[in-house]
Amino acid sequence: MHRATLRTAFRLTILLLACFGVVTRTNAQTQATLSPEMQHNIDDIAAAALAKTGVPSASVAVVKDGQIAYLHAYGNARLDPQTAATPPMRYSIGSVSKQFTAASILLLQEQGKLSLDDKVGKFLPDLTRANDVTIREILSHTSGYQDYWPQDYVMPGMLQPTTARKILDVWARKPLDFEPGTKWQYSNTNYVIAGLIVEKVSGQPLLQFLQQHIFAPLDMKTVADTDQAKLGDTDPTGYMRYALGPLRPAPKEGTGWLFAAGELAMPAEDLARWDISIINQSLLKPASYRDFATEVVLTDGLGTRYGLGVDVRLEFGHRALEHSGEVSGFTSENDVYPDDRVAVVVLTNEDAAEAAGAIAKSIAPLLLASDDPATPEKLAQAQKIFAGLQHGTIDRSLFTANANFYFSEQALQDFSGSLGPLGAPQEFVQIRQALRGGMTLRVYSVKFAKIELQAWTYEMPDGKLEQFQVAPAD
Repeated sequence: MHRATLRTAFRLTILLLACFGVVTRTNAQTQATLSPEMQHNIDDIAAAALAKTGVPSASVAVVKDGQIAYLHAYGNARLDPQTAATPPMRYSIGSVSKQFTAASILLLQEQGKLSLDDKVGKFLPDLTRANDVTIREILSHTSGYQDYWPQDYVMPGMLQPTTARKILDVWARKPLDFEPGTKWQYSNTNYVIAGLIVEKVSGQPLLQFLQQHIFAPLDMKTVADTDQAKLGDTDPTGYMRYALGPLRPAPKEGTGWLFAAGELAMPAEDLARWDISIINQSLLKPASYRDFATEVVLTDGLGTRYGLGVDVRLEFGHRALEHSGEVSGFTSENDVYPDDRVAVVVLTNEDAAEAAGAIAKSIAPLLLASDDPATPEKLAQAQKIFAGLQHGTIDRSLFTANANFYFSEQALQDFSGSLGPLGAPQEFVQIRQALRGGMTLRVYSVKFAKIELQAWTYEMPDGKLEQFQVAPAD
């Protein structure tokens, strides 16, 4: 249920990896297609991330133009016996489950059965300060209820079965960590509360409500509830490792510990169907999507960068709704760019690992930049300029008088002296494009083994470059 936040990806050649059996590529029927070059770029990104991190497998779904455009699985879902990952396999999605719980609350609000501004005490009066905390605050992690599982491993007590009520008896009857609405602090306990509210108001078990009102309407046919049982023999095994040690099967949490906060498992394709419903606003009413995707603001006016079960961010210059997830043996990343009708789903079968986020954050810029027909040409130009600067040379015909003034002999020496020793980049991709001052801004991510840089250009209407600068990435 924890949120994987490590964001690094490295590119290698997929051919070499395939020769050693590291990557398995599996096709699936999709509604739209990506160019062969884009497909190979995605394959390279996924393969490199698995090779770099040692994560056994990844299942990837790409949404473009509001349709599933690419489905592939890479690596081994099981190590003993060795079993290749395939797109239909279900992976635990961890805390990405929270947005489904939040959507259930919003559906009940649409039915007039509750309000986001209702106090928790209306439904669960025995919790700490239940009459001071709203449903909106529990869904946005601004309630003050203490997290019952911040650790990145399974503690001994979690191997035994529990219930949602028992979790709340221990963690939601403690004093609040802060006054409601004054701080943001991620807490799985909030979503246990939300799940019980869904059950009490709807009169149905949470998973039954989800199946009837979300999964069935969206044709998500193979969702599993891993709170009740572990995944089956046809799905991936979840793995963990101690420090830099070998992969080992991860322990399974006891029944009841994942309820409403991280209980779901599904193929990447099913999660992509959910993302498409967000892009199309096809399941909830427009007002519900506004609640879902609007940053919650604290009482002091500070923004939280969090809505209801989703992070609300600006990524690569584009509005993004995203969330990562982690349960024992699995990590996930689900990123939706609703204004661009793009989404990236990455599911992996090792916990406390960076591969899911690294893959998603490397794929997204390719999709977001692809609508500009000049992107491949400009990317190639930027790569060539960067390589020249590593050797202290530039083609001055590409630049304006101002830029040529900037690139003095001293500047070229400093560019060469600092960039040349880095060697060839492992990755060079465009991550952002915008307009400013009558020029086109393009920002590139340039990754090496030990450092990530950003290069950015300002292009004049006649195509000449007014600027080309390089600095460490944030």
